[in-house]
Amino acid sequence: MNITIKQSSLGEGLVRPLILTLICLLSMTFASAENYPYRSDYLFTTIPNHADWLYKVGEKAEVEVIFQLYGVNKTVECEYSIENDMAKHTEFKKITLKDGRGKINMGTRKTPGFNDLMIRTNLNGKSVSHHIKVGYDVDKIQAWTKEPADFKSFWDGVLKEQQKSKLSYTKTLAKEYCTDKFDCYLVKLQLVDNHAMYGYLFIPLAAKQGKKCPVVLCPPGAGIKTIKEPLRHRYYAENDMIRFEIEIHGLNPTMSDEQFKEISNAFNENNGGYMANGIENPNRMYLKHVYAGMVRCFDFLTSLPEWDGKNCAVQGGSQGGALSIIAAALDPRVNICVANHPALSDMGAYSADGVTEGWPHFNANKLKPTKEVLSTLAYYDVVNFAKYVKADTYMTWGYNDNTCPPTTSYAVWNNFTCPKESLITPVNEHWTSENTEYGHMVWIKNHLK
Repeated sequence: MNITIKQSSLGEGLVRPLILTLICLLSMTFASAENYPYRSDYLFTTIPNHADWLYKVGEKAEVEVIFQLYGVNKTVECEYSIENDMAKHTEFKKITLKDGRGKINMGTRKTPGFNDLMIRTNLNGKSVSHHIKVGYDVDKIQAWTKEPADFKSFWDGVLKEQQKSKLSYTKTLAKEYCTDKFDCYLVKLQLVDNHAMYGYLFIPLAAKQGKKCPVVLCPPGAGIKTIKEPLRHRYYAENDMIRFEIEIHGLNPTMSDEQFKEISNAFNENNGGYMANGIENPNRMYLKHVYAGMVRCFDFLTSLPEWDGKNCAVQGGSQGGALSIIAAALDPRVNICVANHPALSDMGAYSADGVTEGWPHFNANKLKPTKEVLSTLAYYDVVNFAKYVKADTYMTWGYNDNTCPPTTSYAVWNNFTCPKESLITPVNEHWTSENTEYGHMVWIKNHLK
């Protein structure tokens, strides 16, 4: 079951279908809750008194809580805590769910944002926890991060420097991923300063018969890792789209998982890893060649003779969602952008008390918020790129996400000035369903020129 709320930027307002959250976690220790647990005896059900989980500032939110064991309501002693989105839960109150039912007043907020309700219990020696977030005046959420005065000229200069180097790549048939509908190639794309990116390029066989096809770039989620399941999104090529699924670290995806793990352990320390590499100088930041590399990917894709000459799309989630928005902002050739729960959003907010910051959560990595660090992060923050996107944009996110929290997703969404549509799935944590993923392709297909 995937219950959603659709929201449009074109003045249609919010559609408010009935939302019912069925969530619990069975584990030996308290941990982040998962939705719709597999083979669990325990079930929390939470029902906000607003079906869309949204309220006005000053308006009180009330949540009905139901607890079941084997599908039967059970009286249980619980404790709960209410905090700002992503704040640590430290003070808990007690509540008895008599016959498995109770109501919790989540109160309100004085400012736009999200509150997070954490509820937990211990039954038969098992710890069970669940959380739910509700929003207040979410369309008024503003980013903490401010745009540097020379933001645009900085990136114009980076891209101008990149264009001095000729397009260079290798392209090798990857027979293991070819089908009767498309061919697959392993591509190594050369970037500036000896950097490179690898990717799997899927070209529909219809292109061999002369059909011209749109191109879709798919940047990856976070981490130093191989390209998992290259055929997972095969339906793009099966719908006559050229798809380029990439990694960003210049590592051949045919290496073993063990080799990737060794490299990740060597370079991705707990201080923020590659995200913190060069973080005190925007010209030395690791992400500089990654962001510019998005444009170089489109240099490559638009050089293909199979390209239709019109449509350049980008699609990704989390870090990939961030890079999708950045690609659309930096490259005017991009006319379609699809991003879910974008990371790298309002990153510098970790330095401010009571403000929700986005992944990579430098607070947890104990990165000192020096003037130089905060200045650099502003050049790389998605909230500052969002306002430069001109492409038709489709964004999805969930409210229960503790990796890329809803507060920062709205900070991005509210900065868009482009034509935009959203699919909001409140129950989602940091995941999207297969139906939602397939819907991304359908949305792109429906917006081709």
